[in-house]
Amino acid sequence: MSGVSGWRGNNSVSLSAIARAACATVVLALTSLCTAAAHADELDNRLTLASTERGRVVFGPCRVCHAIQSAPGTHTGPDLSGIFGRVVGSREDYDGYSAAFRQARFVWTPRVMFAWLENPMGMYPASSMMSLGIPDPQDRADLIAWLMQVSVDAAAP
Repeated sequence: MSGVSGWRGNNSVSLSAIARAACATVVLALTSLCTAAAHADELDNRLTLASTERGRVVFGPCRVCHAIQSAPGTHTGPDLSGIFGRVVGSREDYDGYSAAFRQARFVWTPRVMFAWLENPMGMYPASSMMSLGIPDPQDRADLIAWLMQVSVDAAAP
C-alpha cells in the first residue's frame, strides 16, 4: 500500500505527495525571504542615492490629504511628521483611520513604507488611502528620504 496507513476510504495520500508539498512550501517561503531581502537591499541602495528635494516634489500629490506638522483636523489623512517608528493607525490627533487600520499592528519603517507606497491597496486593502501608489522605486526612496528628514527636523528643539 502506497498510502499512509491508518487512513480509510479513498483518502489515501502518498508520502511522496506530502513530501513534494512540504518541499514546495519551503521553496515558496525561501523565495519570499529572498525577495524581501532583495527589496531591502534595493531600498538601501536607492536611499544612498536619494534626493530629499526630489522627495519633497514627489510628496506634492500627497498634500491633497496629508501634511507635515499641520493643525489636527485640517487634512483628510493623518499628519505624516514623525511617522517612522510609529504603529500604523495610532496617531492620537487623527480620528479618520478605518477600523481595520486602527487594529493593524505593524510599525512604519522605511522598508514598510517602501512596500506601502508601491501599492497601498494591494498591501492593505482595508485602508481608506485613495492613492494608487508610486510605481517608480527611486521616487519612493526619494519620498522616504524626505519624510525621514522632515521627521528629524520636526523632532529637533
